[in-house]
Amino acid sequence: MAQRMRIRLRSYDHVILDRAAKEIVDMAKKTGAIVAGPVPLPTKRRVYTVLRSTFIDKKSREQFEVRIHKRLIDIYGADDKTMDEMTHIELPAGVDIEILLG
Repeated sequence: MAQRMRIRLRSYDHVILDRAAKEIVDMAKKTGAIVAGPVPLPTKRRVYTVLRSTFIDKKSREQFEVRIHKRLIDIYGADDKTMDEMTHIELPAGVDIEILLG
């Protein structure tokens, strides 16, 4: 049964995210599926402002930033072999994967 898989990857580090996306694309091409992507989605940026001193220096603040990088991969013509390979793929630590079937 051929179908479409949409894979969303998220990570704080863009280097390991690109490495994981390349590994998924290579695995999908090896099984004979058609791959579209990886498409870089907008990076979400969160900025946290923290007071350095609680009482005296109210104007003295530090800012910390967290960036969440995202990639989107579409796999067309995914058969049972492709699905089996996707369940056994080893991704680096720090990469969140979300697989949607449709």
